[in-house]
Amino acid sequence: MTTQMSQMCTNDSICNMLAGWFQNAAWAPLVATLLVVVMILVIAIVVRKLIHRVITRVVNQASNSAPFTGRFRKGGPGIEGIDALLNERRKQRAETMGSVLKHIASIVVIGTAILTVLDRLTIPIAPLLTSVGILGVAIGFGAQELVKDFIAGMFMLLEDQYGVGDVIDVGAAVGTVEAVTLRITRLRDADGRVWYVRNGTIARVGNESQGWSRAYMDVPVAYDSDVAIVRDLLEEVAEKLWEDPDFRETLVVERPIVFGVEQVSDISLLFRVSAKTLPARQAEVARELRLRVKKALDDAGIVISA
Repeated sequence: MTTQMSQMCTNDSICNMLAGWFQNAAWAPLVATLLVVVMILVIAIVVRKLIHRVITRVVNQASNSAPFTGRFRKGGPGIEGIDALLNERRKQRAETMGSVLKHIASIVVIGTAILTVLDRLTIPIAPLLTSVGILGVAIGFGAQELVKDFIAGMFMLLEDQYGVGDVIDVGAAVGTVEAVTLRITRLRDADGRVWYVRNGTIARVGNESQGWSRAYMDVPVAYDSDVAIVRDLLEEVAEKLWEDPDFRETLVVERPIVFGVEQVSDISLLFRVSAKTLPARQAEVARELRLRVKKALDDAGIVISA
């Protein structure tokens, strides 16, 4: 027993120094080794806490910085709404990545500390590392899809492809994002059905809620209608919508545009009106446009064609 305890301090200057404090008593190597183990664990905890603090500081800087600001871009007050959404998305993405980095740092630091402690206790770690390596290869072959999902989830978060609350089209399903993890994305479609989509199976994503959306409507009028009159009427409707504080402040981002005649047939002329809106709010603006356009055409006596 004494020989085994003495071997704990072999070729270890720190352990030998600590053992010397106890005048090389029979139990000194064991106590010195335990002190070294405690020192290793304390250092690991301190290093982990420092790394977490650095990550937290970087995340806070990334979350609180404001690269998106309406004063650098032209547009109405609605621009500020888009800026707020973009900043919030950036904050959520930074916090998620910070959480992932903290977990990775904890695994690396604690794993290294455990291996170092085992080595100090003269427990051979070479067979353990070999076993872990073989097990890792086996798990890697058996969990390729899982690894693929995690890698796809990491890049999805880094690139900010979508987030909670976005309306997206992932091919297999279209709906509102309710939850995003490194492995799956949970959607709820218009019928209330919940879809669980593995990140590794998503080949392309159509995001209807990122940045801004566009509301538009086609206005078919009779072929013999006066183009100039119809165009002026639609521009007046668009201007009134833009000047309405209930929409300009909260929904409409830029002044609506009347594109003019989009199509001509033997029975009708087709005009198109478009408005840039806040993300996922285009349906509300489009409904309001339809109501105002219909009322304006009815008041002017202009017939809407089939």
